[in-house]
Parts: sequence; C-alpha cells; structure tokens
Amino acid sequence: MTYPVPTPQDITGPALAGTTETMVLNMGPHHPSTHGVLRLVLELDGEVVVNVAPDVGFLHTGIEKTMESKTYQQAVVLTDRMDYLAPLSNNLSYALTVEKLLGVEIPERAQTIRVLMVELQRISSHLVWLGTHALDLAAMSVFLYAFREREQILDLFELVSGARLMTSYIRVGGLAYDLPADFLPTVDAFLKIMPGHVDEYEDLLTGNPLWLERTVGVGVIDAEAAIAYGLTGANLRATGVPYDVRKAIPYTGYETYDFAVPVGKKGDIYDRYRVRMAEMRQSISLCRQAWERLNEMPSGVYQTSDRKVAPPPKSEITHSMEALIHHFKLWTEGFKPPRGDAYVSIESPRGILGCYVVSDGSAKPWRVHFRSPSFISLQSLAHMGNGRLMADLVALIASLDPVLGEVDR
Repeated sequence: MTYPVPTPQDITGPALAGTTETMVLNMGPHHPSTHGVLRLVLELDGEVVVNVAPDVGFLHTGIEKTMESKTYQQAVVLTDRMDYLAPLSNNLSYALTVEKLLGVEIPERAQTIRVLMVELQRISSHLVWLGTHALDLAAMSVFLYAFREREQILDLFELVSGARLMTSYIRVGGLAYDLPADFLPTVDAFLKIMPGHVDEYEDLLTGNPLWLERTVGVGVIDAEAAIAYGLTGANLRATGVPYDVRKAIPYTGYETYDFAVPVGKKGDIYDRYRVRMAEMRQSISLCRQAWERLNEMPSGVYQTSDRKVAPPPKSEITHSMEALIHHFKLWTEGFKPPRGDAYVSIESPRGILGCYVVSDGSAKPWRVHFRSPSFISLQSLAHMGNGRLMADLVALIASLDPVLGEVDR
C-alpha cells in the first residue's frame, strides 16, 4: 500500500525532495529500543523518518483511580509502581502533597534522610539510563559497569527498607523506619568510590568517536521549542535553560544545600548525555552533604510527632491508652485531611514530577493526579526525529529517558 508524499504543511520535519512514496512501520510495543511497551507509528521514506506518532497506554494499570479506594497511607505503595526506576521520588512527591493538605511539620532528620535517599535514587536511575542508552548504541561495557554500581545502591535501599526496588520508604509524616546502624558507613564507602566510576564512564564515552558520531547534532531541540513542548529536567536543561525545581521552588530543605544546575548549549543527544553525567556528580555531592549532617544528628526522630498522622512508637503503646487508640485508628481507618486540594512538584530524575490531591474530608483521597515528565517528553519525538535516520530515532528515544510505567499509570 502506498501513501501520498507528505507536504511541508503535513509534517513538522523538513520536506523530503525527490521521494515518490512512504511506508508506515510499527516500532514496538515489543521492541527493546523503545524502553518499555511504547509503540511508535513511523512514516518512513527509505530509512529517513518523515513522521513519528507515539502510541501509549499499553502499560495502563489505573494507579490514580485505584488510589481513590485506599487510605492515604496505603496509597504510598501504588506510587512506587509508576516510575519504577525512581520509586522514592514518587513517594516523596505524593507525601509532600498530602503533608501540605495536613499542615504537618516534618523533623529535620527525616527531611535530611529524604534528600539522601532521593539523590541516591537519582544516581541509580541515571545509571539505568546510561547503561541502556549505551547498549542501544552498541556500547556493551558501559551497560555492565553502570549496573554494577546500581546494584550497590539497591543494596543500600534493601538495607534501610527491606526492599530493593519498591521500597515505600518515604511515608506521609516522615519515613517508614529510622536508618539502621550500618547504613551511614556503607553509604560513606559508596560515595568514596562513585566519583571514580563516573570518571570511568566518561573515559569510555565522552570523547569516543563512535559515540560522538551518533549523538552530536542529532535530536536537536532549541530552548524555545523545548519550553513549548513542556520538556523539563535534563531534556530542558540540555537546551541551556537552567530550571531545576530544587532551586526554583525548594522543598525538603534543598535551599540549604550547595549544588549547581548543569546545562547544555545545543539541545542535542550529546548535551543531554553531558547534563545527566554532571547531574550524577552533583547528586554525589548532595549525598555527601546529607551524610555529614546525619552524622551529627541524634537518631530516632524519623517522623512527625503528630500522633493523628504518624503511628506512635511501640514504647508508647505499652503504657499509654491514648497512643494505643491512635495506633488502632490509624491502621484501621487512616487519618482524615481537611477538605481542599494541594499540588507539589519535585525534580525527579526525568524532570518535574507533580502530584495533585483533592480531599473531601474522608480517609481516602477523592482524586489523585500526577504530572509525569516522561509523558510530556514523548510528544517532542516528532519535532526532534523528523528528517533523521531511523537508527537516530533509537538514540533519540534513549536520550529522552522515558519510563512507560509513569507515562501510562
């Protein structure tokens, strides 16, 4: 079946002179280079991409709707399953929004632990991006090295929460548990070796001629177009826009930390690569600052003292009838925020992750909605991919770092 040659008005990419027909091809949803169950409907002239239409929804699990039937604390476990490469970031955005509804104060120790954990999560997520991005372009060694370090971070998550991936560690009102005694020494050992590993990745890729050929000048988007498409995170900062929620609208005490916001210039795949590599170094620095603070803080205070939000410690339950009642009510009924709504956005590894919660005064949220950065990023594929080779599209998808669990929800 043949299709008419598209005109410049029909497509967003450049017109292809001299072509006689195009072909429509499905890429995915079962294709390793789509990084999940993403289907791309491609219009091709030979191997040149004329148009790209992302087709999403294959991983839809109804997370937002399911949360309406759970108490606020029970719903935390569902947030883990959205961006499954950054569950702690999902936990944090949801917890901050519900805490805004409740108006509770979170202890400084709990806030510092949150910073440490989500920055470790950012490094872990970027390592998956780096390894799979390199693998898509046939660099096998980087994939093995990146996952080697990610395993160490997942071991840290298991040490503190009992789970490597779906930790549900950040809860409304604070944290699920305090840090175990051997956690900070283990983090210290990891932070000492990690900068050298980032150097190792850069030695393999940053000046590699094959890597440069596949990434420099490919998938370009300028700052104006990136803002128009709603890009955030490294995809936006690679165009030269220094926007980071941790700086612009600080949360969890980020205004007290010293860190830079890496930016690029051209907005191509190579700039997105350089920005994320620099972000890993900044996250290592943030983890070190949080580690130093935690070393000076007394242990034990890891959640709010409001017993109507966070369960009392077992030491109180043994001699306080009021504490026992609070514990029973929280685990059977849950807490009830006042009527109203709240929105909080954070800087997840993929960009701005926003959470909007509406309360009707009951123990279950009336509506929960997430603004997922991956969903927004995918709409820019046609802008960056039209007129490029199909092989460039593989590199382009990887450079956007989408997670389909977050796209479909």
